[in-house]
Amino acid sequence: MKPKKTISERLTTKYQLVIRNEENLAEKSTIGFTYAKVMVISATLFLMLFAFSLFLSKTLLAKWFDPKHAQMEANKKLYELAVKVDSLAVEVNRKDLFIHNFQRILSGDTASGFSDPAEALGGENQPVKAVGNMNLAASDSQFRKEFEKSEFSLVTLASGKYRELQEIFFFTPITGFVSDHYDVKKGHYGVDVVAKTNEPVKCVADGTVVMASWTQDSGHVIAVQHRGNLVSVYKHNAGLLKKVGSFVNAGDIISIVGNSGEMTDGPHLHFEMWYNGNSLNPEDFVTF
Repeated sequence: MKPKKTISERLTTKYQLVIRNEENLAEKSTIGFTYAKVMVISATLFLMLFAFSLFLSKTLLAKWFDPKHAQMEANKKLYELAVKVDSLAVEVNRKDLFIHNFQRILSGDTASGFSDPAEALGGENQPVKAVGNMNLAASDSQFRKEFEKSEFSLVTLASGKYRELQEIFFFTPITGFVSDHYDVKKGHYGVDVVAKTNEPVKCVADGTVVMASWTQDSGHVIAVQHRGNLVSVYKHNAGLLKKVGSFVNAGDIISIVGNSGEMTDGPHLHFEMWYNGNSLNPEDFVTF
């Protein structure tokens, strides 16, 4: 009687699978194997198939068959859109406040409810509220006039100190003769360029229109906010071609030369440039 083989012997016993031709029984190929080898290969294939199936169930198959997956993806997108909308709403409110205050500055209305435009775009700072009567006393008005006539009434900027402005290519708003140059001491914070009537006025750089209205002194006025807190102002126009909030490219026609307003003596363009609340000499940046 033959002794029974142990499990180890059964697993390690070598076998050979012979493949023969059915017609002439010629040997074609042979494969050697053991039960242990077959079990290892089978287990490996099973684990690989299981891992691949699990991967498909969490990715491709989930998109096709799992209704929760589509809902989760939709919820993620909704959350991202909600965050973006909230951020955009905050930015729009700040821009609206900035444009509103800037229009009041140019029109000279700072009596009440005024907030600093720089703070309006600064983020978390609250608007500055007017306290009490903002009307100047007679002594204060006299002091203000004397201060404005002095050489310290406004700090002028040297164009060479600001690399951000040097990187901007400025278009000529209009070609003509400069009849009155920039002079802070005289309170003339821009240049007057004499041109033909109905000559088109071009925007000096890319930006957004923040003011397009009428004032008694300057007539039809349009102002454009550029990058780097730079603002260009065009006064005494015969008509305005852009509205507040419009984006304009450098070289776009924004108005027509005219003679509107009380402080004018003929068809010309009064052009100003303001950087961080300070006036610039336009002739340092633009060739007329």
